[in-house]
Amino acid sequence: MKNLAAFDIGGTTLKMGIVSSEGDILQHEKLTIPDFDGELILAGISDYTKKHDVAGVAISAPGYINPKTGFITMGGAIRAFDNFPIREYLEKKTGLPVTVENDANCVALCEKWLGGAQDLDNFLCMTIGTGIGGGIFIDGKLYNGSRFRAGEFGYLFSDRPGSYEPGTYTLNQTTSLLVLRRQYAAHTGKDLHGITGEEIFAAYDNHDPIAEKLIHDFYTGLCTGLYNLIYCFDPSHIFIGGGITDRPTFLAELKHHMAFFGLRDTELGLVSHKNQAGLLGAAYHHLLLTKI
Repeated sequence: MKNLAAFDIGGTTLKMGIVSSEGDILQHEKLTIPDFDGELILAGISDYTKKHDVAGVAISAPGYINPKTGFITMGGAIRAFDNFPIREYLEKKTGLPVTVENDANCVALCEKWLGGAQDLDNFLCMTIGTGIGGGIFIDGKLYNGSRFRAGEFGYLFSDRPGSYEPGTYTLNQTTSLLVLRRQYAAHTGKDLHGITGEEIFAAYDNHDPIAEKLIHDFYTGLCTGLYNLIYCFDPSHIFIGGGITDRPTFLAELKHHMAFFGLRDTELGLVSHKNQAGLLGAAYHHLLLTKI
């Protein structure tokens, strides 16, 4: 089989690569996407594909996606993709078969294909970034749910709602890196746009009391979500992905906080291919549908 043009759509960046059927990334580059511009993303995919001799187009995208039809019901950060038949659109543009899958699901697919889950049947992947997403493997198969929303771990409650606005008590609203940055900005008076997660963790390492409190609460919220997921799915492993995993001590710190919850039968680990997982998972999804 020829190579695939693979794409990982993010809020500000479109990752593009040529992926072989064996899972090798032969070439890759990025395109900056200002203002969550859907038209620029579609043009970038089409232009990149036309420059290469490929057999198909594989896409990892945010939101609620029917992986069989490639229809996006809700486009996540790319609201221009709400109720959009992206597969149909791009097949007309490129003349090639196109497949589309949710970005967090692609991380799980990559882990199953090339990572630490190759011999596992029941595992989860959790992605931590601006929000929190996930992928679920049950009995060796990716679980999408009846409306293709399975794995939206960020909507789990991290605390019992104390008002009639339950959405304010989810992991996305209390535990994501964006929330951590907002909290740090509020406590220090710094500009949110100038604050990075690295800066907050550096302050934590230097025993800054504000950072210590916020990071402790961050890990507690994260572990609360993991605790609930373990009892819901009983996975043998949970793999964590996202930029935070670049912190060398992240996994040890997570396990340290998780020990309080008394759950040691589920193995916690990091995703194997980090920033390339979306491209590879999208390619694997394409290969699976082609095989079917």
